[in-house]
Amino acid sequence: MAGAYINRIGTAVPEHDVHQTFIGFMDNLLPERKDKLLFKRMVQRSGIEHRYSTLTPSQNLETAADREGFFKPGQFVGTSTRMDRFETHAVDLAQKAVEALDLGEENSSLTHMVVASCTGFTAPGLDQQLMDRLGLNPSIERTLVGFMGCAAAVNALKVAHHIVRSEPAAKVLVVNLELCTLHLQETSDLEVILGALLFGDGCAASLVSSEPRGIALKDFRVATIPDTRDLITWRIGDTGFQMSLSGEVPQQIAKALRHEATRNDDGGILRGQHKDEFDLWAVHAGGRTILDAVEQGLELEPDALRWSRGVLRDFGNMSSATLMFVLGRMMQHAAPASEGFGMAFGPGLVAETFRFSIAG
Repeated sequence: MAGAYINRIGTAVPEHDVHQTFIGFMDNLLPERKDKLLFKRMVQRSGIEHRYSTLTPSQNLETAADREGFFKPGQFVGTSTRMDRFETHAVDLAQKAVEALDLGEENSSLTHMVVASCTGFTAPGLDQQLMDRLGLNPSIERTLVGFMGCAAAVNALKVAHHIVRSEPAAKVLVVNLELCTLHLQETSDLEVILGALLFGDGCAASLVSSEPRGIALKDFRVATIPDTRDLITWRIGDTGFQMSLSGEVPQQIAKALRHEATRNDDGGILRGQHKDEFDLWAVHAGGRTILDAVEQGLELEPDALRWSRGVLRDFGNMSSATLMFVLGRMMQHAAPASEGFGMAFGPGLVAETFRFSIAG
């Protein structure tokens, strides 16, 4: 049976760096001095320097967070307006990411498309918009991986992996597109505001085929952490999609990974391997505390997650696109034949994992 490889990864972010603007705006939403002090402390410790948005940052934070007026104090726009923005701007960013693949005439030979997103929905959707915009074969087979959160990066790769293994001639375009900043919420709840501190917009496009170059995808395994169902939730509200991200998430991840490292049998997520057998750790950069939890739970070396921390620093958490940015950097710079372990977390609380290697 043919193996599946990520042959190329292209990435794109919008032009507007909104990190500092959004920090200042969210600080204004906090009425209590003690909350402001804690927020500033968490900003300094976040490990994030840049986040990008399709929205243009405002010059006057008392008026709005953005020049378009999406986020005016007391007048945040509703869900339909945010979805209109997704429909008109998501395809532009996705096109930039696909063009970064530099496929050229290979565009015409694409057989499948897998699109993952949890930050916007329209029909006809992003898959059909891209098909038209790029001039793809109208008979291309399309699959949408929707509303699965940050872990959808792994699910999208898993779908592509299965397609290529069953159809060795397949060439699968995988697109992870998230416009997270469309879902800013007006609140004085510090936990919600700290969650909003993490997120930015981004898109990654990948070509997956049986051609043995790039990143070899070996196998996939998912684990659900017991009694954690309500720690990450993502619901559609009247003012966009509303996230609940509990402060308990990092400790639950660390606890679960310590258990996995201890059991270390064929049924665990490490598949009976020792952590030292992996040269590369591609972990979803969900936030500094998430990466710290993985490092501590598996007792990794201090620089083991440097790829993930670098993406977090440069772009923040772009939900399902983030892990693909990490893999893109590894593909460019990691040594051939390096063995890797990938991991992303999402609502459930689930850990989606896979093993991979850098093809020689």
